Amino acid sequence: MARPLRRTRGDLVATAAVTAVSLAVVAGVWLTSPIRGSELTPAAGEFTAAPVLDTVPDSLSPAWSLDDAPLPGVHRPVIVDGLVVTYADRTVTASDPAGETVWTYRRDLDLCSLGAAWGRVVTTWRAANGCGDVISLDADSGQYTATRSSISPDEVVAVASNDRIGTVGAERLELWRSDLVRTVEYGEVEGVQEPHLQPHPDCRITSALTRTEHLAVTEVCPDGQGTWLRFQETTPEESRSPEILADVELSGPGARLVAVSQAAAAVFDDGELVTYLADGREAGRVAVPAASGDGDGTLPFAPVTADLPHHVSFFDGERLYLLGPDDLEVRQVVEDASGTGVAVGGRLLAPTSEGIAVVDWDTGETEKT
Repeated sequence: MARPLRRTRGDLVATAAVTAVSLAVVAGVWLTSPIRGSELTPAAGEFTAAPVLDTVPDSLSPAWSLDDAPLPGVHRPVIVDGLVVTYADRTVTASDPAGETVWTYRRDLDLCSLGAAWGRVVTTWRAANGCGDVISLDADSGQYTATRSSISPDEVVAVASNDRIGTVGAERLELWRSDLVRTVEYGEVEGVQEPHLQPHPDCRITSALTRTEHLAVTEVCPDGQGTWLRFQETTPEESRSPEILADVELSGPGARLVAVSQAAAAVFDDGELVTYLADGREAGRVAVPAASGDGDGTLPFAPVTADLPHHVSFFDGERLYLLGPDDLEVRQVVEDASGTGVAVGGRLLAPTSEGIAVVDWDTGETEKT
């Protein structure tokens, strides 16, 4: 008969060692987890969005207000599925149309950028890896939907469309799909594993916009190589190897993107608004007044834009441009504007120094204020 197995001192030492290693691994995962030091208070119940306003009201008056800390590139309220998303005191808050809190998400980090796509709120936080901790939350419930963590610049602005969202800094741009898997990496990459994947790693990105399958970037390249507009795919075969569709040399380092469509990009360039098709051909140019500035130049320029049913709009700091949705041709200009507007009942409601202007977007006429 075989002797029964007995634990020896060596067995106990080995077991203790394995347990210690396992605990160390678990602790390491917890310490580096993007959700460490966070507090999520999800919605208490299912949120139902209020009906969309479809008639221009006779009058408007302030109903409530919330604190909202300024973030680079976030020029207007972040609204998704009928909720207003704000940021203050390291806390992201989703509020309903009555101003009541629906859910909150707090971290012991500072927020870098805030955006919305796919019915989700996408937050980017500043950690040891730069602005590389990304948390996606369901807009209606506040529940986690996806996370990612990677090396990123310390200062970024959000770049987003209905199909992609990401961040861009002077050195580097990333776009992600709805599960936060990266689809594009462009610019200077740390820890390069394979050389020559990035076509222009030494250039400084000055603006970036995306829509559907197109990504447009302007950048200034060193040693007299000029200023360029690059049209790219948002989903190349390999995210680390950008696919450039067209290169357009611009007149000078002050050129900035102000709008992008599925077929074209509009660039403010030395007193002109110039439109280029995605194959690089110039489609039109018009003289425009000088814009009020694009910040201190340390971050890529983030234009103040908003989509309307039949236009893409761009606010230059003093006036609101209404552009054709495909060709980006200037259709109307709302003078004395103070921001972008919204579409209600077939009209544009635009903020001005005199109040909310009701504008016929077909003629540009202000019907009342």
